[in-house]
Amino acid sequence: MRTLLSIEGLTVALPPGADRPHALEEVSLELKANEILCIVGESGSGKSMMAGAVLGLLPEGVRATAGKILLEGENLLTLSDADMRRIRGARIGIIFQEPMTALNPLRTIGDQIAEMFRIHTNLNRAEIARRVTTLLKDVHLPDPEGVQRAYPHELSGGQRQRAMIAMALALEPRVLIADEPTTALDVTTQAQILKLIRELQERKGTAVLFITHDFGVVAEIADRVAVMQRGRLVEVGSAEDVLDRPEHPYTKALIAAVPPLAPPPPQDVAAEPILRIEHVSKTYRKGGLIARSRRVTHAVQDVSLNLPRGGTLGIVGESGSGKSTLARCIVRLLDPDSGSICLGDTDLAALSRRAMREQTRHIQMVFQDPFASLNPRRRAGELVAQGPIIHGEPPARALAKAKEMFALVGLDPDATERYPHEFSGGQRQRIGLARALALEPQVLVADEPVSALDVSVQAQVLRLLADLRSRLGLSMVFITHDLRVAAQICDRIAVMQGGVVVEEGWTAEVFGAPRHSYTQALLASVPGRDWVPPVQADALLAVS
Repeated sequence: MRTLLSIEGLTVALPPGADRPHALEEVSLELKANEILCIVGESGSGKSMMAGAVLGLLPEGVRATAGKILLEGENLLTLSDADMRRIRGARIGIIFQEPMTALNPLRTIGDQIAEMFRIHTNLNRAEIARRVTTLLKDVHLPDPEGVQRAYPHELSGGQRQRAMIAMALALEPRVLIADEPTTALDVTTQAQILKLIRELQERKGTAVLFITHDFGVVAEIADRVAVMQRGRLVEVGSAEDVLDRPEHPYTKALIAAVPPLAPPPPQDVAAEPILRIEHVSKTYRKGGLIARSRRVTHAVQDVSLNLPRGGTLGIVGESGSGKSTLARCIVRLLDPDSGSICLGDTDLAALSRRAMREQTRHIQMVFQDPFASLNPRRRAGELVAQGPIIHGEPPARALAKAKEMFALVGLDPDATERYPHEFSGGQRQRIGLARALALEPQVLVADEPVSALDVSVQAQVLRLLADLRSRLGLSMVFITHDLRVAAQICDRIAVMQGGVVVEEGWTAEVFGAPRHSYTQALLASVPGRDWVPPVQADALLAVS
């Protein structure tokens, strides 16, 4: 196969004061026609910086200081901004991770795709309209005419990503760069997008540079794999060689952190429930005075579940299934419309706001985005001490307890003086755990607590949760859309679809022999579901 893109000895310097001198150091890589090359590594490994260098879109203060980037023999590093604008879109397409931030919210989808033709071709309006419709059909969007008239916020996440792919492929570029294009998507939508990229790549002969940190995605789509660590290329090879016979210690460590889809055997968990959710419903009503403009969403419908004392109940499903709404009802961030939520003998749903405040010491929540849930103006120790102080502990004792909690979750107790922005994403998630555990709760509700983390950090947090459950006797409600994670951390699984629990049971039974068609579809959509990581750190994720 002919080489379309060649990176030779590329070095990219970071500005003074960065955590290291270079974002990329002497990186050499080839991308051939009609292949998908996956670039994998943790945050900060240089994956996205490589894409930015190829596209001529490096951040301010960051520049290439050595090497070449050859697109069919032409060195992109020597081109002007005007020349690069002609190449972007026409010869190199880009699919971004978050289409909502990449699409203009004030312009229709059709107009934004048509702009590619208006800028780069001399086609008339009628021919552009025809091509836009054809592109939207190619990416399997329903009602292409309606989608053209829609604004980004009127489409689902998967539909927006398909529109981005249509835009990237508009001018049939020889090279397509996909930067984490499925990270924020549900498992079924993710499977559809991966299938679509593979299908379009095979049909048009496009070379795809696919950036990801998800080894399941790599197993599903890659022809070759390149592994990056702190700006250096540490391993390159065929997908089969890298995934099944990794050589570099870093690659082995990453693969060891991938949770297997097969759950461990059921654990001995007390039959006595500590939390009983009975016939809980929650409906959202939006709209105004005109009846036809009102929208009613039955987010949670007649849900009944039990959390055994000392156990972990996983709640899985796609976005919009009602998982997070149920979690917020459990801790009374939302008031359910009906039903009861009993913690021991206390019905939390029936309590006043003041009475519920006292119960919060017994049931705490850990959120998906620790940075958004931590006050950036308060020191980490103050944030952890805040709960005990509210519940009557003297400030000095609460701050001392914050240090104890830091040690418990594997952080340096002296780090309590630092601010949230001075920690990594995994460390901030540990601070969120420390804050929740400071009140010594009986139940921990974790809402997607590892979905934003790299695979190795994710493994550390899961190991920590399993350890804390064992040592403290915690009971957990664990909300996730990642079935690999659910398989390893949860004793029981409840599958939600459209606000309804469609299947519930022991994790090993539900995953081993799913009864409901929706559960079957979720499991069938897990990327790389047939790949079994050869390097397994079972002790890392084993539930005590």
